[in-house]
Amino acid sequence: MQYHFVIIGGGIVGMATAWKLALKNPGLRIAVLEKESVLASHQTGHNSGVIHSGIYYTPGSLKARNCIEGYRQLISFCQEENIPFKICGKLIVATTQKQIPLLEELYRKGIANGLNQIKRLSSSEIKDYEPHAAGLAALWVPYTGIVDYATVAEKIAQKFRELGGEIFPGSKVIALKDKGDFTEVITPEKTYLTKFYINTAGLYSDRIALLTGKQLSVRIIPFRGEYYTLRENRTWMVKNLIYPVPDPEFPFLGVHFTRTIKGTVEAGPNAVFAFRREGY
Repeated sequence: MQYHFVIIGGGIVGMATAWKLALKNPGLRIAVLEKESVLASHQTGHNSGVIHSGIYYTPGSLKARNCIEGYRQLISFCQEENIPFKICGKLIVATTQKQIPLLEELYRKGIANGLNQIKRLSSSEIKDYEPHAAGLAALWVPYTGIVDYATVAEKIAQKFRELGGEIFPGSKVIALKDKGDFTEVITPEKTYLTKFYINTAGLYSDRIALLTGKQLSVRIIPFRGEYYTLRENRTWMVKNLIYPVPDPEFPFLGVHFTRTIKGTVEAGPNAVFAFRREGY
């Protein structure tokens, strides 16, 4: 089978890439190969389900620009496609004096990124937003929301199919062979001939890259995030989302309380080194 594009990986990034390609280039033959039997089985479906506003990122940076534009597009998509989501807001709470200047830096970043409705809160004002939270100071970020990203990915897949795109679940890529102007993307069952391929394989993106035979200077180091779920008779204690001030020495936002779109409340994640890439 011959295609203009083959997308390797059927998570939300792969599906969004395929859909946008099909939307902007009618007539292209595009295939998505997903090694699992269903889409969005891994990172897309294993996260806190938070719609981030861009408060953490350096103004003008690629992350900031993509987060702000992605926020706008995601909310618009959910509204147009009737996907459940909620803009509930979150608190970022400082619990030590050392965190106060870090909190102030987040405020400056937020304002510079156009989040003009964020508010500084005193210790007593925290109770107005989260009666069971405590801290020295906080930021209220009303833009933050929640959504089920696996549901978003499934809707994108539906729209991709409506444009003539093809999705092949259960198709694990095991080899890539250069054939001059084309590449053979090989799975145990079939070989797909394509002009271009795009690697959106998530946790396995480095291994897919190595199939090209090129040297690779980076690799995926897997970490597992663990969550607790609050008992149903205690979910009322968390009104929205509650985050700590992130430690700048680590690439994580910290353990937080998150309301999910399904109505549960989770506490997590931590970050634990994992010996398997899918060691959930």
